[in-house]
Order: sequence, then structure tokens, then C-alpha cells
Amino acid sequence: MTRYANRGGYSNVFSYEIGKDYIDVVFNGGAAYRYSLASVGASNLQTMIELAQAGEGLNSFINRNVKKLYEARL
Repeated sequence: MTRYANRGGYSNVFSYEIGKDYIDVVFNGGAAYRYSLASVGASNLQTMIELAQAGEGLNSFINRNVKKLYEARL
């Protein structure tokens, strides 16, 4: 897992892992979810990967766009 940079300082995202067709996101408190190509679509997955790597905006994007679209709770 890669520690999320949290450049804005207020994110609930703790870490993430990018796979071939998914991103796993771990939130503060330990809840972890897999968002996949099949569950969120190509555009949303690409945006999530870019935001994770940038270290800013991932938590907000998830809450606004894909919150309940996770493939699995890990």
C-alpha cells in the first residue's frame, strides 16, 4: 500500500494500492474498499488513480461520485 499524501490536510483516505484494473482504498479507521473497472467504469477509475497519485481530492471524488459503487469491502 502507498500512503496517501493528503496534501489538502483533511482527507479521510489513509492509503491506496493500484492494480491492473482496480484501486484499493483504505480510509482512516481501517475500512478498505476495492473500486474496479467493472464497478465504477473506466473514466471514474482513471480519475481515482490520478487523484490518489496527486495526493489530493480522492476522498471528495469518492463521496460525490462512486461511494456505493465499490466491488468489495476488504
